[in-house]
Amino acid sequence: MAAPGPPRYGTRIMEPRGTTVSHAELLKALRIEKHQREDHGRGPSRWPWIAGALVLLLALAGAGFWWMAGHRAIAVRTATAVSPASDPGAGAVLQATGYVTARRQATVSAQITGTLTAVLIEEGDHVTKGQVLARLDDSAWKAALDAAKAQAAAAHALVAQYRAQLVQDQRDAARQQSLAARGLVAKQVAEQARTLVDSTRAQLAAQQKQVAAAEAQVAQAQVNFDYCVVRAPFSGVITTKDAQVGEIISPLSAGGGFTRTGVGTIVDMDSLEVDVDVNEAYIGRVQPRMPAEAVLDAYPDWKIPAHVIAIVPAADRGKATVKVRVALERKDPRIVPDMGVRVSFLEAKPQAAQAPRGVLVPAKAIVRRDGRSVVFVVADGTVRQRAVQPAARDYGELKLLPDAVQPGDAVVLSPPPALRDGSRVRVETDKP
Repeated sequence: MAAPGPPRYGTRIMEPRGTTVSHAELLKALRIEKHQREDHGRGPSRWPWIAGALVLLLALAGAGFWWMAGHRAIAVRTATAVSPASDPGAGAVLQATGYVTARRQATVSAQITGTLTAVLIEEGDHVTKGQVLARLDDSAWKAALDAAKAQAAAAHALVAQYRAQLVQDQRDAARQQSLAARGLVAKQVAEQARTLVDSTRAQLAAQQKQVAAAEAQVAQAQVNFDYCVVRAPFSGVITTKDAQVGEIISPLSAGGGFTRTGVGTIVDMDSLEVDVDVNEAYIGRVQPRMPAEAVLDAYPDWKIPAHVIAIVPAADRGKATVKVRVALERKDPRIVPDMGVRVSFLEAKPQAAQAPRGVLVPAKAIVRRDGRSVVFVVADGTVRQRAVQPAARDYGELKLLPDAVQPGDAVVLSPPPALRDGSRVRVETDKP
């Protein structure tokens, strides 16, 4: 039987009962030999596995970031492609944009300087011609009118006095003439009587002129007194209220910023029309009395019949445009000044020819990619790039595409450079 070797690490030492063991032997028994330490430390290492797992996680994170960046939705705006037959400007030779303007509007003011005691209008009120809009303090003007009337009354009294005196002088002259004819008085007395009649008649005529002057002063004072009441010059709608009670109003810009020059602004809604700026390169297509169709930006589904009033014979050098006046053939309370409007100038005699093949899309939906004209059509949250060939004829701001796009397709407006075939998109709507 082999002799027992040295005890292993962690082995409990059992000695026979009654045997004495020294401390040195005990320490020797507990000491770990070199070969035991090597056997105990030898085993598989975990660090290579941990490093590999970290590299794999980083690779997966990078791939995920790349995938999310490549598939992130791009915000775009879209427009719907329409067929020429259903387009609002179908049959139009040109389209232009402009604004609704009023040919008859006025800022109403007083013709004298005074303090407002009443303002009887508010924005949106409908007023008629001659209606009272405001009143000024009239105490001074009323006193002047009363003084002028008193002077006129005094002048009239003097006229009555001279007229009565003239009648008496005429009787005296007739009496003296009769006496002189019978030789009872000298002829000189009769002549003096006649002279007195002529003098009184002249005084009466002069006084009558004074009466006319006094009446003119009364009329002037009455006009100034009437100016204390501000009236509407024509029927219309109040669009602005520019003054309040207690403010001084004057037809002149007096007193710096403390004097108002107007009470309010009246617009004659029956005089509304449209002013559009037409590019001078296309002005030859527009003719007076030419039929047109107006569409307000506020009501895009409402088509208003119209016609050309006149082409203003002056060009804007900065914008290279010519102003065209367009009359609206249908009046409506929804039409107000300064509204944006799009006008389609129609052919004078619409032809019965078949509508051109293709669809109409905004010109800014067409971009160049790799030397080709393309549009991006949105479908199910992604875009598809389609090569197009715009037709030679355009419809103002719209372009005719004979193929590649169908009516009702949503096309991207002003596609960003990062947009590519298959890109995910998010359609945004214009904020009101």
